Amino acid sequence: MSNAKVTEKLNGLLASSAVFYQKLRNYHWNVKGDDFFELHAIFEDLYTRWAEHVDIIAERILMLGERPYSTLAELLEHASIKEDVEVKASRDMVASLVSDFGLLQKQILGIIDDAENQADRKTANVLDDLNDEIEKDAWMFNAWLAK
Repeated sequence: MSNAKVTEKLNGLLASSAVFYQKLRNYHWNVKGDDFFELHAIFEDLYTRWAEHVDIIAERILMLGERPYSTLAELLEHASIKEDVEVKASRDMVASLVSDFGLLQKQILGIIDDAENQADRKTANVLDDLNDEIEKDAWMFNAWLAK
């Protein structure tokens, strides 16, 4: 596997991350009900962090000598996460995010394996940190869903 293959997979992660970021903004804007204040703030925290993650992934692609996807069409075409076009109940929003965390982790772990096979520790390190954050966020949302 070449670095080009790693960057291709990073571009897929970039696409998924950008769609995930927008989904978080959608949920932030449209959450309603008893959980409004709690989830509105949590979704804002998450989309603020994911804006940075998107940037870090794109910059890593650039450091590896490739061009990151940068148009909405490219991002939507290559994302494993799908947009949410309907306004969901808050529990359904959280469940959707937990599912998305699983998709993101699957992508990340595959890229980490490929990067390590290419002795690309920088990419693996960047993604290790992101994976750790996702794992914690998924755990917290699963605990919230158990209420």
